[in-house]
Amino acid sequence: MKISTKGRYGLTIMMELATKFGEGPTSLKSIAEKHQLSEHYLEQLVAPLRNAGLVKSIRGAYGGYILSKSPEDISSGDVIRVLEGPISPVDFTEEDDPAKRQLWIRIRDGIAQVLDSTTLHDLISYKDEGNLNDSYMFYI
Repeated sequence: MKISTKGRYGLTIMMELATKFGEGPTSLKSIAEKHQLSEHYLEQLVAPLRNAGLVKSIRGAYGGYILSKSPEDISSGDVIRVLEGPISPVDFTEEDDPAKRQLWIRIRDGIAQVLDSTTLHDLISYKDEGNLNDSYMFYI
């Protein structure tokens, strides 16, 4: 299963809104400029997110978008399903072989479990503990 730019950029939008949660609306222009993305494309992505009730739009000179719920209450699975559709590597309902059908179901359920257990709060709070290059000390 491959997540398209719709899902990736949609998560970018949602993470930016989560970072600013409680501070007022954020414009798509500011998100587009920060991440060097097309504002027009982000406008196309935010519409289904708004229709799904994940974001609210605020009109006016200082308008923009805000999350409709707290970052702890929105999972990455919520966002991906809205923008990408159902999470499934193949259409396993057409699979004749029960062993392969079970494999596709296990893959789908594994992906869904990871996406549904990862909230926007988790994503914006992530610290890369594995990148310890700055902590090396060299003696010459």
